[in-house]
This record gives sequence, structure tokens and C-alpha cells, in this order.
Amino acid sequence: MALEQQIMTEMKEAMKAKNEAVLRGLRAIKAEIIKAKTEPGAGGEIDEATEQKFLQKMMKQRRDSLEIFEKQGREDLAVKEREEIAVIEKFLPKQMDAAEIKEAVAAIIKETGASSAADMGKVMGAATKQLAGKADGKAISAIVKELLA
Repeated sequence: MALEQQIMTEMKEAMKAKNEAVLRGLRAIKAEIIKAKTEPGAGGEIDEATEQKFLQKMMKQRRDSLEIFEKQGREDLAVKEREEIAVIEKFLPKQMDAAEIKEAVAAIIKETGASSAADMGKVMGAATKQLAGKADGKAISAIVKELLA
């Protein structure tokens, strides 16, 4: 529940400061919390793993939208996506850089005994579990392909 309380506190501060960009991002997170709490089987409570999962999903959606807006030259919409990404990032664990991901994936390849691209599924399964919340799936996939090629 710490995330929900933290969001509410920051929303109050953003309202007082009249910071629309931060407020928009916080409201999006609050909407996801409410949605997760009302899903069947949630029982009105969500755990930290579920929180991390939907925050990651929100980040992916924002990044995908940002990419589209930049390709279409819609800087006005791209700015809004960047602002929301900045807000959501505050609540996620620090993301790994490419070198850290490469190091972790190399260790996983060694552990699993993978030697070719045919073993990619085995490596990806272990890597996504181990690096969940710390690295983007696309980045992990690209590094796995590179190391198994």
C-alpha cells in the first residue's frame, strides 16, 4: 500500500504547486492502482509485484507512444509523454544500463548452457525473471540475440 499513499501525498503537493504535468502522471498511476484493486481475485489489495508490473506496463505504453509521436513530428504530444515517463520512473527501481544487462545475460547463458539461437527461449525465460523490473524486455531480447549469434 505504500505506493498508493505515496501517490496521494505527491498528488496533493502537485495540486498545491499547480504542476499539471506531474499531476497528470500521478493521476494515471492512481487510475492503474484502482483498476488493479478492482480486478477479480485482487480482493481490494495489490502487492508490490503487481505494482511493479503495471508501472512497467505504463512505461512501455508511454515509450511506444513517444516513439510514434516523434516519428510523426508531434512534439506537443511527445512532450506530454516525456513528462509522464519522468513521473512514472520515480516509482520504479533503477533501470540497468546496456553493460549491466549484457553482464547479467552472459551469466544466465553460462548457467543455462545455451550455445545457439535455438536456446533463446530458455535464456529469455530466465533473464526476464531475473531482471524483471530492472530492464526493458526489448533490451534484454536484443542482447540475448547478440550474445547467442
